[in-house]
Amino acid sequence: MSSFRRFLRLASAALLALCLTALPALAAEGAEPDPADTTTGLIFRWLNFLIVFGGIAYFIAKSGAFFRNNAKEIAADIVQATAAKQEATRELQAAEAKLQHEDQDVAELREQAHRNWAAESERLRASGAAEIEKINQAARAELAASERAAQQQLRGIAASLAVENAAALVGARMNAETRARIFQTFLADLGRSRN
Repeated sequence: MSSFRRFLRLASAALLALCLTALPALAAEGAEPDPADTTTGLIFRWLNFLIVFGGIAYFIAKSGAFFRNNAKEIAADIVQATAAKQEATRELQAAEAKLQHEDQDVAELREQAHRNWAAESERLRASGAAEIEKINQAARAELAASERAAQQQLRGIAASLAVENAAALVGARMNAETRARIFQTFLADLGRSRN
């Protein structure tokens, strides 16, 4: 408020000096006395000046509150803008930091993916090898079972052929006399077994 009063004092002093320097020039203009140049005219001019100057001073004093409020709003807006700028600067720095770390993060993700791929590949390879071994064991077991079945079948066929050959051989060598002797031996064995 004191700076405003100082401004008003300086402005009024400047206007007063201007008016006082302009008075002699106005007085020298006309040879004929003008009613405005008389003492009464001079008083009315001064009164007119004071009324105009007072109106201007009143307007400045009344509008000073408006200007002060406007200045306060501008100052508050400047404070808000400064805070918003600081926040935006902080967010920008955070984004730049993230962007700088993004290349490192991408490289880490690629390395992790490569490790995962290698581990999965090794797991699949091991799983495949285990599955192949299981299939080989199952095939060996099936082959062994087939071999045993084939051997039993061959034995059966061989036994059947042996029986047929034996029957044919016995049938060829068997005559009535041999049959009677076998029958007699059978009856003798039967008689012994009863005793």
